[in-house]
Amino acid sequence: MRILVLEDDKKIAKAVQKGLGQESYAVDVAYDYDEGLGLALTQDYDLLIVDRMLPGSLDGVELIKRVRKEGMHVPVLILTARDKVPDRVEGLNSGADDYLVKPFAFEELDARVKALLRRPKGSLGEVLEVSDLTLDTGKSTVSRAGRQIPLSRTEYALLEYLMRNRDIVLSKESIIAHVWDFDADVLPNTVEVYIGYLRSKIDKPFKGKKLIHTVRGFGYKIGERA
Repeated sequence: MRILVLEDDKKIAKAVQKGLGQESYAVDVAYDYDEGLGLALTQDYDLLIVDRMLPGSLDGVELIKRVRKEGMHVPVLILTARDKVPDRVEGLNSGADDYLVKPFAFEELDARVKALLRRPKGSLGEVLEVSDLTLDTGKSTVSRAGRQIPLSRTEYALLEYLMRNRDIVLSKESIIAHVWDFDADVLPNTVEVYIGYLRSKIDKPFKGKKLIHTVRGFGYKIGERA
């Protein structure tokens, strides 16, 4: 899942980027309104984390309003030192989905991120399942037929994106946009390579049905049927 962090305090921005990266998210960072708005409107993100007091043409609240005006429904978490009730009300009324006050514990930020990322698909909970394959987003664990499967961060991120879109054919471009961050050096065959890694761990060791399928000319999907 791909996240955009808009935060002018570089120390905080880098800490959030590092922490979320360790949780297998692809994270881009922008430090002002203009750069952040440009990325938010042109890239496909699963979540925006926005500081209210952004330098630039306008502030974080106005950025959120612009994103909503463009018809974008991406979840938004406001991250700010302004903790008064009117500030919270204004932020949420601008179109934000959640509001976290600085200073904050990373564990709480991570929990709120996970909660927001569950919302777009509505019926999806903390535990994702496809046949006998289970991915627990709360514990960051994967198992099939009751057997734990160790995955790298990128493998986990790819599998989560596939499972959140089960039975939907995903193009390589869509996978790259949601699994790797903006600065990642992704080669044309990178997706194929990581799909191969997943198959070697998710499908090959098990005698049950293959779950990861190639749809020639279109992309990949996960499901019980090809």
